[in-house]
Amino acid sequence: PEVIGLPDRDEAKTLEVAASVYQAMADQGVSPHGPVVGVGRGSVTDLAGFVAGTWMRGIEAVHVPTTFLGAIDASIGGKTGVNVAGKNLVGVFWQPSRVVIDVDILADLPHGLLREGMAEALKSGMIGDPDLADLLTRRGLDAPIEEVVSRAVTVKARLVEEDPRDRGVRQYLNFGHTIGHAIEFASNLSHGEAVSIGMVAAAALSEKRLGFDGVGRLVAALEGLGLPVSAAGIARQRVLDLVRLDKKRDGDSLRMVLLEEVGKPVVVPVDAAEVDHALAAIGI
Repeated sequence: PEVIGLPDRDEAKTLEVAASVYQAMADQGVSPHGPVVGVGRGSVTDLAGFVAGTWMRGIEAVHVPTTFLGAIDASIGGKTGVNVAGKNLVGVFWQPSRVVIDVDILADLPHGLLREGMAEALKSGMIGDPDLADLLTRRGLDAPIEEVVSRAVTVKARLVEEDPRDRGVRQYLNFGHTIGHAIEFASNLSHGEAVSIGMVAAAALSEKRLGFDGVGRLVAALEGLGLPVSAAGIARQRVLDLVRLDKKRDGDSLRMVLLEEVGKPVVVPVDAAEVDHALAAIGI
């Protein structure tokens, strides 16, 4: 098999890198049956899925995530994408035939990569597994990896199975991501760090709009995991410009995932004043 090295992190998620992979596949005469195997962090499995879903109108994809974040988020669900003007604005839905997760690899990750995954795991708990949210609040980085991975994957797989094309309940997985993606693209923060801040923004708006009473507990859980809860210092206008490019925009309003309570997400339209409130809650 041909081994193709990719740039690190989001530098891999460009049309230029995808084109170089297509060329390498053409040079090697890759079978129309595949598979394309993505081994690495979420950016690698994202690109591998995108390439597999578009090469010869779609060939088999297999994901082998090597980061906690990749294992519980990017490799599950069939969303693929590259970054053009904004985060994941070009992509296809392409389900992998297999996802292979080695928990022993995840257990040996540096704390920085562990924290990134914990942000997404806590998100899964907040939208669909209150016991997982409670476990991460109590145990933090000491929570058992195998249980966290299993529970987080179960939440995502359940929503994806019910709504594979992201038109209904699967949108709950975007909790913290609407503003989080904009923060990630406007800063040097990692995906997990940006989603952490995005969840605080969404929770603050949930409190204002729906009476959600768990903002303090969410902030405490994130801080206990060593994750940021403020975007102070990031250019507010840049974040707003990126939010306006969000795929979930509908006319003049933006659809955001908010919480009525832990485990009870809803998708609601929010206006510019409410976005301002959410940004103020994270210091910008």
